Amino acid sequence: MAITSVNPATGKPIRTYDEMTPDAAAAAVVQAHSVWQGWRTTPFSQRTPLMKRAAAILRQRKSELATLMADEMGKPLSQGVGEVEKCAWVCEYYADFAESHLAPDVIKTESTKSYVAFEPLGVVLAIMPWNFPLWQVFRFAAPALMAGNAGLLKHASNVPGCALVIEQVFKDAGFPAGLFRTLMIGSGHVKRIIEHPLVRAVTLTGSTPAGKAVAAQAGAVLKKTVLELGGADAYVVLEDADLESTVTACVNSRLVNAGQSCIAAKRFIVVQPVLDAFTRRFVDVMRSKRVGDPLADGTEVGPQARHDLRDALHKQVLASVDGGAKLLLGGDIPRNDGAYYPPTVLTNVKPGMPAYEEELFGPVASIIEARDEDDAIRIANDSVFGLGGAVFTKDVARGERVARRLEAGATFVNALVASDPRLPFGGIKESGYGRELGSYGIKEFVNAKTIVVR
Repeated sequence: MAITSVNPATGKPIRTYDEMTPDAAAAAVVQAHSVWQGWRTTPFSQRTPLMKRAAAILRQRKSELATLMADEMGKPLSQGVGEVEKCAWVCEYYADFAESHLAPDVIKTESTKSYVAFEPLGVVLAIMPWNFPLWQVFRFAAPALMAGNAGLLKHASNVPGCALVIEQVFKDAGFPAGLFRTLMIGSGHVKRIIEHPLVRAVTLTGSTPAGKAVAAQAGAVLKKTVLELGGADAYVVLEDADLESTVTACVNSRLVNAGQSCIAAKRFIVVQPVLDAFTRRFVDVMRSKRVGDPLADGTEVGPQARHDLRDALHKQVLASVDGGAKLLLGGDIPRNDGAYYPPTVLTNVKPGMPAYEEELFGPVASIIEARDEDDAIRIANDSVFGLGGAVFTKDVARGERVARRLEAGATFVNALVASDPRLPFGGIKESGYGRELGSYGIKEFVNAKTIVVR
């Protein structure tokens, strides 16, 4: 079997890679476990310089890596460079703070000594998506390796070059051979890896159906999981919001990565007094964004990562329009070979429509009218998802109160939702469970071991 990468901007194949045999993949698990036996006791003083070196390599190669992402999944170069810089940041963050985050937690009891020690679990399998092909992996790998674990990567099949280059970064940084491996396998072979007795935990970033499948497989063999799944982030716009800065943040969030982000704004819930003014300004800014070749200077919106994903998105738009939504911008498939979809705006979005109920993974915005603040919060929480959300208002105290009422893993006031190595990241409801990043993220794949001395 083989895995072929295809350029979504042209529809042309890039390169074909040999797929691992099941035996070769199993051998990689055994090797990772063997190497982990030594790595688990390696002091932080030895782990830290290696992770710092990984960060330096990423920065040295950022142009090359950004071009690779543009070729394999259509990310504009400027956004690709930013993604590589963020990967370097997360490596540096955990190089600097892993030891303090995992310091023993002393708890006073009647015993002579009692504390919680945080020890690595072992081999962790990461199943990762194509939309941020470097960031999604490094935000798992940096804390996992610094905590003393080994890592195996099953990446999305449309970004095999990115998958292999990540392994190479860790090799070139000096990490022990086999500690982090890319498994060049199809999704049909994942269950066997999850069930391997030397795999101790699984993390997945991807769709809700994929998360449910992996959770079921891992649960059947009692493996710890962390799932970061889909989202339909609601941005609540109140009547006292500064519309100029609000629209800028909303459009930027909706169009980041051509709309292919789990935490991109997807539902814009606007109270009635400012609905018309917000909509006019929003449409104008969306229309101004430059769609084009991800390798070209000035491109702000590249193609969708695959043609089938673009076509599925278009079906959601058409079904919403058929259900009564109004199309104010976009909504048509361009006549070219690339997997492009234009910035699109839907209004009059109501329950029952895909634009209301589902995650639209592309540059399509749903504008939903709310009567007032309470109605906006009700609509925002009327979703199976709970990843991120935002509220816009000049009254910061009011915004914080609303943010506390939104059902999501992260809520922002007067800013677009974004992940940060210093802060925990993850969702609730069908957006998954567990946390990545910050001190919470590094503790997901460790054994919180109670130690008592009498």
